[in-house]
Amino acid sequence: MVEQNLFLPYSNPIYNYSGGAGAGLRHVHKHTIMQAPKQVLVIDDEELIQEVIQASLEDIVGWEVVLASSGAEGLTLAASESPDVILLDVSMPIMDGIETFKKLQDDSVTQTIPVIFLNAKVQPSDKAIFSQLGVAGVIAKPFDPMTLNKEVSEILAWQS
Repeated sequence: MVEQNLFLPYSNPIYNYSGGAGAGLRHVHKHTIMQAPKQVLVIDDEELIQEVIQASLEDIVGWEVVLASSGAEGLTLAASESPDVILLDVSMPIMDGIETFKKLQDDSVTQTIPVIFLNAKVQPSDKAIFSQLGVAGVIAKPFDPMTLNKEVSEILAWQS
């Protein structure tokens, strides 16, 4: 939440505007402006992983989670939903995460969406390849569901 002071001239019925010297802003109201929750697209062929991520991000921080079980489904949802971030499993059948990522980058509608890879085997050589591809980051599986939102926020430099 972001707090802002908003100056509301004469519009509050509790305060009457009388004009004259010093007339103008009479009262400062403090309003809390709610930011829209983040939307996360999870592309992973493992239903259990989808459920853990969804429960973690929705229940702990109130983010909206959209699920896709394949690269093809993920591409469609990325274009239609325009999520704030995509969590993308590297190891999937038919279209793996790297191929899915490349297709996201080839589409002008989805190329600016940050992508974080989910990978069970994060080797130093993998990190170099992922970095060259231009992914925002990598989260190793298994991950801690209680801190997943913090990992995502840190990778993307979001205020949590």
